[in-house]
Amino acid sequence: MSIEYYPFQINEHGHLAIGGVDTVELAETYGTPLNVYDVDLIRKRCRTFVNTFKQLGVNANVSYASKAFSSIAILQIIKEEGLGLDVVSDGELFTALQADFPAENIQFHGNNKSIDELTMALDYGVGTIVVDNFYEITLLEKLAREKNKQVNVFIRLTPGIESETHRYILTGNEDSKFGFNLQNGQADKALKRLHNHPYLHLRGLHSHIGSQIFSADSYRLAVKLLFEFIQKWHNINGFTPAVLNVGGGFGIRYTETDQPLAYEKHVKAIVEQVKLESEKVKIPLPDIWIEPGRAIVGEAGITLYRVGSMKHIEGVRHYVSVDGGMADNIRPALYDAKYDAIIANKASERKTETISIAGKACESGDMLVWDVRVPKIEHDDIVALFATGAYGYAMASNYNKLRRPAVVFVEKGKAQLVVKRETFEDLVKNDLPYKI
Repeated sequence: MSIEYYPFQINEHGHLAIGGVDTVELAETYGTPLNVYDVDLIRKRCRTFVNTFKQLGVNANVSYASKAFSSIAILQIIKEEGLGLDVVSDGELFTALQADFPAENIQFHGNNKSIDELTMALDYGVGTIVVDNFYEITLLEKLAREKNKQVNVFIRLTPGIESETHRYILTGNEDSKFGFNLQNGQADKALKRLHNHPYLHLRGLHSHIGSQIFSADSYRLAVKLLFEFIQKWHNINGFTPAVLNVGGGFGIRYTETDQPLAYEKHVKAIVEQVKLESEKVKIPLPDIWIEPGRAIVGEAGITLYRVGSMKHIEGVRHYVSVDGGMADNIRPALYDAKYDAIIANKASERKTETISIAGKACESGDMLVWDVRVPKIEHDDIVALFATGAYGYAMASNYNKLRRPAVVFVEKGKAQLVVKRETFEDLVKNDLPYKI
């Protein structure tokens, strides 16, 4: 791999730098494993989406999908950039409230929202609830009636599109746990139930076709299909959506072989298709909402590890073990996800050998990267994995009683700790002794 494919630099010491800060110094200061985010790059990604909609002259909302990475610090950045926010649990909502994120700019997603979660959303004045099923409608009706509150809702629709992604992260195809199916009549029944509801104000429709999408064609097709039903509903009962939310899923570069489409092109394609279909149906152009998560933080994050033991099997493989792995990044084991890596303290040196980077969890499947070319590898070298900013820390666990890593933000040559490394005491703070 080549560093030129990634938005980072090699400094005068031949070390990988992120946000103007030497990664070797970061590893020494904060320890490893360590998640590091380039805040300037996060801001640029936010502004790319927002400014493209502004340039196209349409009413739009860009909401950060916080499941990609949620912490008080990142939500403060998102708020500063003027984005909305998606949450999928009471924990994500609580984190947002701790970051003083405006509740009216929050959407609450999820296929199995509890009564407590819906109550929390209503009590704090969450802006929109994306209803996912009939059971949820029943719960929300009851709570809204009891509290005498009107609630803005979107209907989550399953358009039945097979997007070009890994099957475990397909959410828009017809066989999905999410949303009301368009093809089998569920969506028709949901719309009929919510249209002109006294408490649940149906503002719009929502769909999400998957993740790591490199082509705009899937979004165009989803919009076209949604408008077939919008036209039917408009003709039958006069329904006109104020908002059309086409979700997220915009692809990023994990390896140098990935060729993601520029985000401006995704946005332009979506806007063009929504305009075209609105004109066909002869309804006002709805506000267009999107929900990027990975696209905002994915490439802005790297993970630093320290090399420990090594095992060279002649003619087979050279295993290099690091001090993290599947506990801080489950994606390679879960999705067979691919990453590029570099030796951060030898970033400018000639690559002379091929290694495979193994995690330290007690699992044969704990492998971070297979067969990457690097300079001569040595104990205590610092390995940097690229594009770990989404679904790394967010999906981290304490498997093998490993402590979740620290998180550092860097911007304009300065570093700040924003999530502390877990302590041994943290690992057992909820444990209780057995006394019978």
